[in-house]
Amino acid sequence: MEPTIEVRELSKRYRTTVAVDELSFTVRAGEVTGFVGPNGAGKSTTMRLILGLDAPDAGQALVSGRPYWTLRTPLTQVGAALDASAVHPARRARDHLLWMAHSNGLGKRRVAEVLDLVGLASAGRRRAGAFSLGMQQRLGIAAALLGDPPVLMFDEPVNGLDPDGIVWIRGLMRSLAAEGRAILISSHLMSELEGTADHLIVVGRGRLIADTGVAELLAAASRDHVELTTGHRTEATTVLANAGATVTVTGPDTVVVEGLAGERVSALLTGADIPFTEMRRHRASLEEAYMDLTRGALEFVPGAGGSDR
Repeated sequence: MEPTIEVRELSKRYRTTVAVDELSFTVRAGEVTGFVGPNGAGKSTTMRLILGLDAPDAGQALVSGRPYWTLRTPLTQVGAALDASAVHPARRARDHLLWMAHSNGLGKRRVAEVLDLVGLASAGRRRAGAFSLGMQQRLGIAAALLGDPPVLMFDEPVNGLDPDGIVWIRGLMRSLAAEGRAILISSHLMSELEGTADHLIVVGRGRLIADTGVAELLAAASRDHVELTTGHRTEATTVLANAGATVTVTGPDTVVVEGLAGERVSALLTGADIPFTEMRRHRASLEEAYMDLTRGALEFVPGAGGSDR
């Protein structure tokens, strides 16, 4: 069966807190799917439900059409790295992978292969407690890849990685997807997902906000946005705002104009005798698009004046 992750009307409550609320989405083969949302949105809980680490109150999660608990050798079906620190500090990296390999009928050669793949070949006999966070991340990724699975899940995999490590993991995820694997990545770094993800699942307060391609989301967020460079920013802002535009200051001489076509912006400024040196269509970043989508879904709002929830 084609590698997929299917979440169907999944719900989970912890006492009075609804962590996941009738959530449905599909992670498809050959794609890197970013899983994003504010703190408390339910991302980690959803991943735990997919892996059977928590039991849902309603709905189901399937890996390639089957519940995780029915998989006889799960490491060969789905690899996951949810917590980089989830390894005994006294255990050597190689031994940590060896017991996992043995539990799923995998040989020693594969342990050496994944250690080399993640750049830990020379650190295999070091104890995990001496690893930096970045090295722990690499060890977790090695464990996820151990069974060469067609489905992969990673929760904040770039935490602790240096810039070279981030470039490496971006290339790794793209190459794994190109092999036809289904990949789900939870992250708070929109800039990294923009260069890695094909698709986005956006959640807030346990519910689905958006299920969309990255290219489509960026195109929608960029529509009718014009970036303008002018030495008369205040006068330009006044004229454009009076014409119904939303104007956002982005630099000493630059503004982004929303709600007016470029031709209209040019005509208004020319008619008001306001000079400008450059005007171009503004391409929204993934972070901008994400902030627009999740504005009303924040669990904790700075300066709100209320107590913690």
